[in-house]
Amino acid sequence: MRAGAPGTTSAAELARLLRVSAATVRRDLAVLEDQQLLRRLHGGARALDDGREVPVRYRGGEQRDAKLAIAREAATRVPLGAHALGLTGGSTTDAVARCLADRSQLTVITNALNVALDLALRPQVKVVMTGGVVRSQSSELVGPWAEQTLQAVNLGTAVVGVDGISAAGGLTTHDEVEAAVNAAMIRRARRTVVVADGTKLGRVRLARICAAQDVDELVTDVSAPPAEVEALRRIGLAVTVVEP
Repeated sequence: MRAGAPGTTSAAELARLLRVSAATVRRDLAVLEDQQLLRRLHGGARALDDGREVPVRYRGGEQRDAKLAIAREAATRVPLGAHALGLTGGSTTDAVARCLADRSQLTVITNALNVALDLALRPQVKVVMTGGVVRSQSSELVGPWAEQTLQAVNLGTAVVGVDGISAAGGLTTHDEVEAAVNAAMIRRARRTVVVADGTKLGRVRLARICAAQDVDELVTDVSAPPAEVEALRRIGLAVTVVEP
């Protein structure tokens, strides 16, 4: 397949848009292919469209304005004063953590390395990390040790990121071990808020975390398909739609 087919672009076009040499483009495309972020073709590259998981360190720029608006709204669901908050991994939950970084008397329990690092230098926030094995794609600690830590805590609120959410499929993610840890966090929380930009609605990934009815609220943005929003509301899930 040559560049020019749907979903593809040419190296020459990338060089023109980025104002770099063709050699630089070819080198960078090789690096991105090694990281399984695209597939190189003769004369260009093709975006991967097979639903595979993009590593969390590359997700921050995707739907950035929507994720920030979602995070700001979700942060208002965390009460002032002493409170225990659970945060899963993900770029949107990381944005929630940054929105809450100046809160006092807040204890954050997380299995996400990026969330913990963002809050580690905030002395007013107590950060508790689970044990577990690092899952490189999501930078999350997963497995029995992570679940055991969560079984020993009581959470007032959990803010959970997902790779897919639908009325029929529930909350889903790419990895079954990660799904088990997220489910354990939800079970330990009095209230659970799901944060997901509009591209996640209607998607069903491999591993089911829980039914949509098992959480309290979804915060999404205006790009969410209206039919999917309505379907979730019909099963009793509160859905808040924010404007970026």
